[in-house]
Amino acid sequence: MSLILDLHTLRTPQRVLLGPLRLSVSPGRVHTLMGPSGSGKSSLLAALCGTLPEGLHFDGTVQLAGRRIDRLPPQARRVGMLFQDDLLFPHMTVRENLLFALPAGPAAAREAAMRQALADVEMDAFAHANPATLSGGQRARVALARALLAQPLALLLDEPFSRLDVALRERMRSLVFGLVRTRKIPALLVSHDSADVADLALLTHLLSAT
Repeated sequence: MSLILDLHTLRTPQRVLLGPLRLSVSPGRVHTLMGPSGSGKSSLLAALCGTLPEGLHFDGTVQLAGRRIDRLPPQARRVGMLFQDDLLFPHMTVRENLLFALPAGPAAAREAAMRQALADVEMDAFAHANPATLSGGQRARVALARALLAQPLALLLDEPFSRLDVALRERMRSLVFGLVRTRKIPALLVSHDSADVADLALLTHLLSAT
């Protein structure tokens, strides 16, 4: 169930942002991409999950769990995404935010999946809370639970810890990396923080294109 990227170029009409680049991320491992702002890190994640903005062009292939996914629509790729911002719906409770992410099915099964997702991120007691009443770390955990509810085959992390204080950052990092190992899914993490590097062998430095 590895994530394999073979990138020739990622470019705007004016210049090449990235490439060539080849990555292979095994199940349960976190590969970290580091580089300066503007080097194309977040754009690369967008290309992997199928949400690349208009005006950017991806030339390459992406394989996940033995199948090519770069030609599939985003909803068919089974790639989860966790952003710097939690992006929770402010008019919904925590429970409703999580249920929104679940596909249609029997109500009891969806409720059980929601409860398990909250337990996995140690937020069992907050199902009926308003997101506005939660701390930054709690909101980040709810966002993580939502990203994992769809049972993605890979997880993309776009600087998800950067807005947390040091103590919360360490706890969230441990939680995310632990769930990646437990669920045996490959993860690709974009970061500016060297403390986010789970394995030095799985670190790629990106240089801004000129």
